[in-house]
Amino acid sequence: MARLKRHKLFPFLAWLPQQTRQSVGRDALVGLSGAILALPQSIAYALIAGLPPEYGLYAAIVPVLIACLWGSSWHLICGPTAAISVVLYASVSPLAVPASQDYITLILLLTFIAGAFQLLLGLMRFGALVNFVSHSVVIGFTLGAAVVIALGQLPNLMGLELPSQSTALGSLVALIEHRHQVDTASLTLGLLTLSLGIVLKALVPKWPTLMITLLASSLLVWLWPAMFGHVQQVKAFAGHLPPFSPVPLDAELIIRLLPTAVAVGMLGLVNSLSIARSLATRSQQMLNANQEVRAQGLSNMAGALFSGYLSAGSFTRAALSFEAGARSPLAGVFSALWVALFAVAGASLIAHIPIPAMAASILLICWGLIDRRGIAALFRVSRAEFFVMLLTCAATLVLELQAAIYAGVLASLFFYLKRTSQPRVQQWREGDEEILRVGGSIFFGASHYLQTRLQRSEGRQVVIEAQHINFIDYSGVEMLHQEARRLGQQGRSLILRHARPHVIEELHKLEGPERCPIRFESAVGAGL
Repeated sequence: MARLKRHKLFPFLAWLPQQTRQSVGRDALVGLSGAILALPQSIAYALIAGLPPEYGLYAAIVPVLIACLWGSSWHLICGPTAAISVVLYASVSPLAVPASQDYITLILLLTFIAGAFQLLLGLMRFGALVNFVSHSVVIGFTLGAAVVIALGQLPNLMGLELPSQSTALGSLVALIEHRHQVDTASLTLGLLTLSLGIVLKALVPKWPTLMITLLASSLLVWLWPAMFGHVQQVKAFAGHLPPFSPVPLDAELIIRLLPTAVAVGMLGLVNSLSIARSLATRSQQMLNANQEVRAQGLSNMAGALFSGYLSAGSFTRAALSFEAGARSPLAGVFSALWVALFAVAGASLIAHIPIPAMAASILLICWGLIDRRGIAALFRVSRAEFFVMLLTCAATLVLELQAAIYAGVLASLFFYLKRTSQPRVQQWREGDEEILRVGGSIFFGASHYLQTRLQRSEGRQVVIEAQHINFIDYSGVEMLHQEARRLGQQGRSLILRHARPHVIEELHKLEGPERCPIRFESAVGAGL
């Protein structure tokens, strides 16, 4: 009991003692690749959020450590994201000058409030939210997100400086409009890096492909300055460890920021849980959604106190962790530690990485995100679910990522309600009895369908075989009472056979057992 309590408070105690020297070494290499990817991304996202670049690094250190140690996913790695950065800038920039101290304070306070909201949801066991994101939605969202990320990286691959777009359609339009400005050297370097990555993936899939390709491209730029000397590289920055930043607990500010904090907190959770579930499905891992929600909340509350703005699951970094073979959250822990090390001692080395090479590496990751086998299986098994997958993917391409998830969830719920609104009914005649075996619940969505079947019945006794009816709501109760009275006026009767006790109880609640117009039988000819 004490051990279970410790594991609940400190979930990393369940997997950390099981690590071996070999697994730790592998996760350290995976973490290094993730850190190399996180450094330029984090800086770019901080700028999108209207923050100084170093705040992107801060968001990739403490929040990542907390989320990995207290979370349940093997591969989910958090950090600043483009979608949340855009939402934060749009919400807070009207309140303060971007990059000012007041602006930074508001961002960190908003992050702390959003984290507290997420933690509260986790404590209330709201992790069931992930159950509303069906597998088809996850596959479609993953496919669409891979395309979105890839389109967003094509300008970097081609040496173009284009403003960031919130949708894939916007990125494609901007790319077409500036197609004549492609830098040949940048495109050549990017394609060489991409080719090297493909070859390494095919020949030595377990090697740290990202790190090798980035080192090779950096070396090529250094050796051939006449060709690649002008290619854009990651900007240098002065780094240090995240400073402690106490947030002002001002009631007026908290009330003002609360609606935005709830919105971005929910956005972060939906994104994180979608990514975690996608990778958990592919790695056959059991995901504890409530634990993941609590970890997200803790990471953002702690991150805000150490200058990290709101973080959520990162598709590219989580996919890299999965593709590189990480088997525990230790890869994410190492990623945060490597980022901290680079922030203190190695910031100048990052400035030698060519942007086109980084873009090519991300394109490789995007290709690995696509679940081609899952898409084919969906097409064979369920056309409705395949349509949901296509709809989610299409929404991801034309809408913002969070809206695409909501569209997919709504589509899944629509098809679920459509299926459950027509419960399976087997119908046959036995003498004077017209028997209907109903498989499914009788609720407001299914009442009309079942009522139509009852009104078409012609037997003197209409019998519903009810052993498979698990649930009945008020609409179902009212409908059965109404049909029983209609049949009674015709000298006929409605009988429920083998009904479960709680179903009978619900039917008796409307008018009481004595006035209930429905007869109940536990077996043929045996009154209840």
